[in-house]
Amino acid sequence: MLSLRESNRSRQHGGRSVRLCDGVSRREWMRIGSLGLFGLSLPSLLRSRGLGSAGLSADDETRVEEVLRSGKAKSCILLFLLGGPPQHSTWDPKPQAGADIRGAYGPMSTSVPGTQFCELLEKTSRFADRLAVLRAVQTGDHAHSSSGYAMLTGMPHQPLNRENANPGAPNDWPTIGAVVQHLHQGRRVLPPSIRLPHHIFNTDQSVWPGQNSGWLGAADDPWLYRCEPNTAGFQTPDFQLPVDVPLDRFESRTSLLKTLDERLRSLERTGTFESFDRQSQQAFDLLTSRESFAACDLTKESDGNRDRYGRTQFGQSVLMARRLIEAGVSLVQVNWFRGPEEPSDAPCWDSHSNETPRLKEVLVPPFDRAFAALLEDLEERGMLEETLVIAMGEFGRTPKFNPRGGRDHWGHVFSLAMAGGGIRGGVVHGASDNQGAYPLEGIVTPADFTATLYHCLGYSADTRITDPLGREFPISRGQVVREVLG
Repeated sequence: MLSLRESNRSRQHGGRSVRLCDGVSRREWMRIGSLGLFGLSLPSLLRSRGLGSAGLSADDETRVEEVLRSGKAKSCILLFLLGGPPQHSTWDPKPQAGADIRGAYGPMSTSVPGTQFCELLEKTSRFADRLAVLRAVQTGDHAHSSSGYAMLTGMPHQPLNRENANPGAPNDWPTIGAVVQHLHQGRRVLPPSIRLPHHIFNTDQSVWPGQNSGWLGAADDPWLYRCEPNTAGFQTPDFQLPVDVPLDRFESRTSLLKTLDERLRSLERTGTFESFDRQSQQAFDLLTSRESFAACDLTKESDGNRDRYGRTQFGQSVLMARRLIEAGVSLVQVNWFRGPEEPSDAPCWDSHSNETPRLKEVLVPPFDRAFAALLEDLEERGMLEETLVIAMGEFGRTPKFNPRGGRDHWGHVFSLAMAGGGIRGGVVHGASDNQGAYPLEGIVTPADFTATLYHCLGYSADTRITDPLGREFPISRGQVVREVLG
């Protein structure tokens, strides 16, 4: 399966093996890292699902075949539009509704006959035949942090509608990236899961729940890469040594740490030092490897390609996500950049006021440009079929405008878009009513969304993970949305 996919890509590039930015071919990278399907060899893939590689029953063999058929995507780029985009002015326009509902922007035709997006999505509309749009996503939660927790984990927050919620039991289910990192087998220079350019935080600056590994443990935390890639003179500080620490001195320090670690291991504390070792080794690899520098070095991109993504923090972050995926990272979550200039009453996509001008001047054009560029770029590189791309937020917006010219929080129905690995393009699944207020058909819950994402990456929803008490749980309790699968 893997060799066929690589063979196809080689033919698409004139018979040449695609080279990574450090000169190592993708085929060599995958062989050296024993990556196999989505970072797993077949034996480790079976182990991750509780199956042995020998003595499989007929039922087990059927399950293995199902898993192998489902895993078209080897990686995922998740674009999280912090604040909650309005469904009416993005994926689900309502041209027949009154002006107080449809807003200032009308629909536009797309590359799929009969499917319309908001006219602000001018570039993305050309790629509708690669997209599956889900128009009846529902959390039933109208608070940023608790609804966001549901979308990033597949589990409802307890209780619902809890604004400024923080991580911690009972809301400590691992985020999508943590599950991916946990299921990954084998060592990589770059982490299996990365978040950038910053974490998601509440108005009071505290951190949302649903962004870390929760009860899986800190070793499975997705790497948080803080960066501002569109800032002049941008460097990669997370991946660089301090200027006053030469490499030989740093290596001597790691030798000392290794000696100390060996002494600590003599205490034989279960699990603790294994996690410490994994994190320490990963940090050392990041600091000393050529791959980590190259993956985050946007100067290796042409000016034309950087312009194509847009010279914004979001656009350049999306471009960096493509580079990280190309270098072997399994999942990159790009959070919408929340800069210091954001209005306090309507930051990011949280359009409580002045929504009409903000959509046209600040929000939709940078997203539209970066999203379309990502799809086009991946397709040109022969990577779209094996890269799952998702654009989503934590909820939608109210059907009617408020007195401040904005829309408020709405978890009853909203939209998201998927493309790439495992997704059938040109599909609209589900529908909202004529006001974009409630679902009419095809409801998709957060659990259904995560089940579909994992399915595309080669993991069935009943893949088991184990908590610190030894209890096993499926990675998702939802149903795969098979109507959007290719």
